[in-house]
Amino acid sequence: MCMTTVTITEARAKLPQLVDEVQAGGEVVLTRHGLPVAVLMRPEAAVRSRHPELAAQVDELHRRLVEARSRPFDPTACSPQWADEMVAAIRADRDAQ
Repeated sequence: MCMTTVTITEARAKLPQLVDEVQAGGEVVLTRHGLPVAVLMRPEAAVRSRHPELAAQVDELHRRLVEARSRPFDPTACSPQWADEMVAAIRADRDAQ
């Protein structure tokens, strides 16, 4: 996607167009006195840039979910005991952080 650079003065004058650009996936760098001071970007892009490891985990989970949708459901694969173990593991991981 494209990255536009504008001064803060220009940004004030054309904020709706800049927001449209960001909504379409672009990024806008705001400058003051020729120096970059801020970036307008979609919220998910900000999370990805700050937490690349988490973004990679989300991508992997998404890949697995898409793959699982293509297979028929097997109710025997998810026993109540397995579900309890998964919940316990998730809670332990969450509480460790």
